[in-house]
Amino acid sequence: MSNVIIFHGKGDDHEYYDHKYASSSNLHWIPWLQNECLINDLPAHTPEVFRVFDAKYEDWKQEFERYPITSETIVVTHSCSGGFLFRYLSENKTVRLKKWIAVAPWLDPLKFMQNTFGFDLFDFERDPNILDRVDEAIIFHSEDDQESIQLSIKEIQETWPDFPIRIFSGYGHFCQEDMGTQEFPELIEEVLR
Repeated sequence: MSNVIIFHGKGDDHEYYDHKYASSSNLHWIPWLQNECLINDLPAHTPEVFRVFDAKYEDWKQEFERYPITSETIVVTHSCSGGFLFRYLSENKTVRLKKWIAVAPWLDPLKFMQNTFGFDLFDFERDPNILDRVDEAIIFHSEDDQESIQLSIKEIQETWPDFPIRIFSGYGHFCQEDMGTQEFPELIEEVLR
């Protein structure tokens, strides 16, 4: 039976410690998508990385592996967790996935993590064959996303040229404030397709 892992991005420390913001796994479209999966009889998990704003790769990996990862697993990533999954699949060559939907994947091409925290979350040898172990994969990319995402998409296209990309317009970084809603019907359609 399929299960879905919906993995959040990396928020800033001021958001993490502010009561007016929900936890990262409860932001934007993530709770809505989890509920839609459950309504469709798909077990859906939303991992929560502790101190996500400065979490190292091992922290992301520990939280991701808390849930079953099988050849029937569907993974939805947003931003930083997309970059995490590129690394995870590059370093874990026995892992197979049913589907991967990477929403606005980020590989930190401007070295924000290195310059801010002194480590590079995405310092890893890119495995050009990761898509051989994913039955279906697609990137959701908005033309008006920020520069670091545009550069990440360029690197992905160079390293993994067969990774399909669905282009959106006006969705920014696919955050609630960019989209104007928590609902993301195109995403649940892709999960269920």
